Amino acid sequence: MADDSGPVFRLVYRSHLRIPSHQVKAELGAIFSRARSNNKREGITGALLVWGDHVVQTLEGEETAVRGLYDTIHRDARHEQVTILETVPETERVFGRWSMARVGDEDEPDIPLLMDRDKGGITPAQRRATTTEQDAVLDAMRDHVRGAQPA
Repeated sequence: MADDSGPVFRLVYRSHLRIPSHQVKAELGAIFSRARSNNKREGITGALLVWGDHVVQTLEGEETAVRGLYDTIHRDARHEQVTILETVPETERVFGRWSMARVGDEDEPDIPLLMDRDKGGITPAQRRATTTEQDAVLDAMRDHVRGAQPA
């Protein structure tokens, strides 16, 4: 379970998906399902933005756990051009209640999925239920993915 208090390590990366377009929805569903379970166990929180065939993801947690997850993602054949955009120690988590949230592109709402600690499961949050700090990181993620798009 994620520790919401105290210092945390944040890593943001961008990648290009190698998943054929007709398989993206099913693959992403499987990735989200595994990520939520694994991330909860490892104390990792964050958000994932999928924009076309590009991904920007923010991971937060204990540095060793976050770097270990990034190494796994970097080796995953479904990703290419995996690039770290930011690594920074923070005083607290921005996504402390999000085991892994899907972030909408400009035309979609963000869909935060909360860890329900009482029930041990995942529940959808209220539409656009984000803080100012979360909005700032989500906007930066969108800017990073726009930078990956061909001109």
